[in-house]
Parts: sequence; structure tokens; C-alpha cells
Amino acid sequence: MLNVLKQIWNSKDIRNKILFTLGMIAVYRLMTHITIPGVDQAALEYVFERNSLLGAFSLLTGGSAENFSIVLMGLSPYINASIIIQLLTVIIPKLEEISKEGDQGRRTLNRYTRWLTLPLAVLQSYGMIALINSQAQVEIIKDIGSWQTILPIMLTVSVGTLVLMWIGEVITEKGIGNGTSLLIFAGIIAAIPNVLGPTLKLAETEPDRLLPLLAMLLFSLLFTLLVVLFTEGQRRIPITYAGQRGRAKAEQSFLPIRINQAGMIPIIFAVSLITFPSIIGQFLLYADSEWVKSIGRFATTQFTQTNWTYIFLYFFLVIAFTYFYVSIVFKPEEVAENIQKRGGFVPGLRPGKETADYLAKVSNRMNLFGGSMIAFVGVLPIVLQLVFSELSVGSVSSMISGAGIIIIVGVVLDLIRQINAQLLTHHYERFYKG
Repeated sequence: MLNVLKQIWNSKDIRNKILFTLGMIAVYRLMTHITIPGVDQAALEYVFERNSLLGAFSLLTGGSAENFSIVLMGLSPYINASIIIQLLTVIIPKLEEISKEGDQGRRTLNRYTRWLTLPLAVLQSYGMIALINSQAQVEIIKDIGSWQTILPIMLTVSVGTLVLMWIGEVITEKGIGNGTSLLIFAGIIAAIPNVLGPTLKLAETEPDRLLPLLAMLLFSLLFTLLVVLFTEGQRRIPITYAGQRGRAKAEQSFLPIRINQAGMIPIIFAVSLITFPSIIGQFLLYADSEWVKSIGRFATTQFTQTNWTYIFLYFFLVIAFTYFYVSIVFKPEEVAENIQKRGGFVPGLRPGKETADYLAKVSNRMNLFGGSMIAFVGVLPIVLQLVFSELSVGSVSSMISGAGIIIIVGVVLDLIRQINAQLLTHHYERFYKG
């Protein structure tokens, strides 16, 4: 371990990328603690103690919502814009053509996502400010109903989201790892002490909380181990490359298809979507019409983590997004065509359509198992809290959600792979220079 760290530090390129990434993450964490001027802190604390949905959102944004900071919404508008663009890619033929243009098409879609993020950030900023203010006993900010007051705040937090989006892209380009994923990862890690401290204090004063706390810690470790094994698991499709000039014998290789082909994307999408009805419902509770209020009550009671409707819908949304995302990024026809162009074939199958159909079949089976596994890890901590509550053995907040574990494991494993690749490149450069 120390030898690897020494190699990383001795590589100037890798060292600079890591230091740059850490610097950008430090800037992000600093921004989460810059509170909008004029905020009533006591009223704000009351809101987040009373509303579990906002508390969960604040955990995903690293406490930026709980601090009413200049990056109040985190990267939520950017994630929503990404979901919309990917959905439109399937619906609109023109966008589908662009997505098939390789790196150029990907850059074009990323540009569309950035442009869409701005209006979404403005709309979502108003909704978030109004939602937080509606849950308070007194106004979070005085005269918040005035456009002269709320408009500058909306613009500030919207620009904050754009700055985070820029930081994420700069990390991806000049640092190491996926910038957006790293910022989400940093937010989740930063929120753990805020949950762990009060929970330990509660367990100290109330002994009946000790058993759920130990169970949650144990399950968190088991979840992490399970997710690591699951993320690294793959199905290897054997490929034979026929002998060509300069190659007397046929070569054996394999095509790896990961069990978790979609990574952390489905669970991020599902979390963004599943919280939407409850947010809308909390607005409807303050309507004048009684039937509109009834819709709001239904949404706020059915789409919360203490309800089984939320859990089942969350589970199936993760599976659905797994199939959807993999259908975009994995093209069996293109893979089969590339294998054929290189003179390869899957033993027992004809090159072309038969190979593509086989790859699609294997991919779909992996999606069913992989998506179900992601969904299982995502909902199990929620189910455990409900079970502890129903058995009257006390309950505690989980140190980290199932979604958080998947995101953390995915980001860490990706970082390890990228650092190993960079080290390998560094060794090759030293060898050729030598």
C-alpha cells in the first residue's frame, strides 16, 4: 500500500491531478457553508428537523440545503437535465442520430444538457425556496414573498448550480475521475459525521437504540462488501479470432459484460424521480381547494420513506432505469459488427445478427439481475428502519443510504481503475525514455 502511494506521489502528472481534484472538492465544500444573507437559522433548523424528505435531500447535497447555501440545490438540476436529454434521445430521431456520432455527438448532447440546466435551475430554485419557507413557522428570510427579495436569491443559487456543474467538468478534464460523481460522493461522505454524532449520543442516553445502531453499522459493512463484489462481477463471453498473416493460430479472448452495466446512474435517476411527487404534494397542501389539498395529502403520505408504496415504486424504478440506461450505452449490433470486422466470432454462433441477438439476450439477463441487486441494496436500509420501528426495538437513522453505498463504491472503484491506468502509462513512459 505504501509502495503504491509512493509511486503515485513520485508521478508528477498523477500527483498534480489528485491535488487539483482535492482542491476543487475543497472549493465545493466551502461553497456549501456560505449561507444566503438574512436567513433565520432557528427557523431553518426547525424545518429540517421536522421534514425527513428535506433532510434526505440535504444529505445528498452535502448539507448545502440545510445551510441554505449559495449551492442550495447541489447538482440536482444538472442531473434532471441529463435524465431529460437521455429520454429525448430515445424519443427524438435527430437526437438519436447525434448520440451515434461518437465523441462529437457526446459533446453536442453535453452542450444541450448544460443549456437545459439553466432554466431547470431557475425553476427548481423557486420551488425549493418556496418549499423550505412553507415548512417554517416563521419566514426563513423576511419578505420572501416579494420578487425583489426572492429573485436575487433564485439567481444566486441557480448560478451556484452552474458553478458546481463547471467544477465537475473541470475535474473530469484536468483532474482524475468523473467530476460530477466525485462531487456527489464528497457530499455523501461529508454528511456522515452529521448523522453519526447525534446517533451515537442518542444511543448513549437511550439503550434501546444501541441494537439498531450496531445492526445498521454491521449491515453497512456487509452492504459495502456485497456492492464491491457485485460491481466487479462480470460475465465473460468467449471470442475466437481466426489466424491471419503473422498469426498462425487462432487467438482466444473474451468480451466482459458487467453484472452492473449501468453503474450508479439508475439509482441517482430513481432518487430524483421518486422524491418529485412528495415535493409537489407539499405545495398542494397549502392550496385553497379541498380536492387539491387531498391530492397533496395523498402524495405526501404515499411517497415517503415510511410507506411501502414508496419502497416498491423505488425498487421498480431502479430496474426500469437500468434497462433504459444500458439500452443507450450498450449496442449489441455495434459490438457484434466490431467483433466481425476484427475477424472474431463467438464459438457456436454466426457472426452478425445471431451474435448480436445472443449479446442482447445476455445483456438483458444481466440487467434483470444487476438492476434487481441495485434496487435491493437501495431499499434494504429503508426496510430495516421500518422493521425496527414496527418491532418496537427502537430505530436509528442509517449512517448512509443504500444509494449512497452504491455511489461511494462506484466512485472509489472508478478512481482505483483510473489511477492504476495512469500508473501503468507512467511506467511505460519511463521504460521508453530509459
